[in-house]
Amino acid sequence: MKVLLVEPYFVGSHRAWAEGLAAHSDHEVRLITHPGRWWKWRIRGAALTLAESLASLEGWRPDVVLASDMIDLAQFRFFARSHIGDPPTVLYFHESQLTYPPPAESEPDLSYAVTNWLSAFAADRVLFNSEYHFEVFFEQLPRLLRNFPELTHDHLIGEVAARCEVLPVGVDLSWIGQRGDRDAPPRLLWNHRWDHDKDPDAFAAAVEALVDDGADFELVLLGARPPNPPPALIRLREVAGDRIVHDAEAPLDQYRSLVTSSDVVVSTARQEFFGVAVIEAIAAGCRPVLPDRLSYPGIIPAEHHDTVLYPEGGLVDGLRDALARPIAPPGLVAAMARFSWDTLAPEYDRQLESVASMRRANPSDQDPWLRLAGFGDGQGSAEPGEVDDVVYHP
Repeated sequence: MKVLLVEPYFVGSHRAWAEGLAAHSDHEVRLITHPGRWWKWRIRGAALTLAESLASLEGWRPDVVLASDMIDLAQFRFFARSHIGDPPTVLYFHESQLTYPPPAESEPDLSYAVTNWLSAFAADRVLFNSEYHFEVFFEQLPRLLRNFPELTHDHLIGEVAARCEVLPVGVDLSWIGQRGDRDAPPRLLWNHRWDHDKDPDAFAAAVEALVDDGADFELVLLGARPPNPPPALIRLREVAGDRIVHDAEAPLDQYRSLVTSSDVVVSTARQEFFGVAVIEAIAAGCRPVLPDRLSYPGIIPAEHHDTVLYPEGGLVDGLRDALARPIAPPGLVAAMARFSWDTLAPEYDRQLESVASMRRANPSDQDPWLRLAGFGDGQGSAEPGEVDDVVYHP
């Protein structure tokens, strides 16, 4: 079967997901991508430029399209028809804008959340990367639509929810090997973006409290950061000093080496729909210290919740305990294997095969546009981003 994977934001976990599926699927997967920058413009404009780039396929036509959430899928389907026809589509939600916390003193722009909703309606199937993500999306959707004066889409929410399933991100764990012994203080790892939704300020305050305690530890600071250091990073450099053994983004091989050499991984996130970085670190042997919220209770088996999930206000105590006993609880490392590509790639293939075969069996029944028009069994109802940014991966 031929699969076209459309990724407008080809960087970080989005890129790893796309390349991982292409490498592990039993189907022929071709990627059409844009660089991972200017995410707002990707949501606004990538549908047109990615559709233009389909001319490079030279007559190759997919049986199914899999697109990530950084796109207006309804527009893409329209613009792509002259190149690939109208194959069934699957939309994969890595994140969504319905709950994204705006920076301080700024108002949320609801248009991006509306695009997420319309893209979900335009898809034949919608996949969420976690049960938490699925639940919060449909919890917030009616609230989003109440912002608008009339002719809202509440009557369509149930129909879209029925087309949704949860399918975790596949994670490459093949690089993880035996941990060596280090004759050094326990090493605390931060491997997240330095954006406000990851709450690095809370992490910096916790590290300062540990330093004031006189705790003996080292600090590894990874993750994407803006050109100008954020206040949390400046504060950490001041209070942690020579405890910091690494402070920069790192190439993949060095990143993996630093993760493997760490003992404790921490998160302070205020928004997290899955958590690839945390899964990698746990699989590599780190003891996690994670908030008891968001997607984390779904990643961590229930028997380990009391050990590794901290309540509101419990971050410093959680870190003190982890640094005193920097060993992952028995069974937790092995539990991360359920997120490996070896485990999940067959499920991705099954989902894609199912959508393709359902459309072939009854086209009008599966196409959301025809359902909306009253056909089939559904109920009818009245910055930079140039085309030469396209990367085609045969």
